[in-house]
Amino acid sequence: MKKTTKINYRAHIGQQIAGARTSRGLTQAQLSDATGIDQSDISRIEGGKYNIGIDLLSRIAEALECRIDFHAKPQP
Repeated sequence: MKKTTKINYRAHIGQQIAGARTSRGLTQAQLSDATGIDQSDISRIEGGKYNIGIDLLSRIAEALECRIDFHAKPQP
């Protein structure tokens, strides 16, 4: 029987958002201002502690000038 590994998608998405934000030289507060999402929620999203929906994800992607893209499962 094949053993499956549970992947923390919230953490993976949060890491991707944090990386995109920092590569653009933005603070969480600046991203908050650009999206209208509370800075504390940005922090929770980046920390993988927030179950982000497509609406918030779209606002973040637009502010970071990124596209939402789906790939194979991230490595654990």
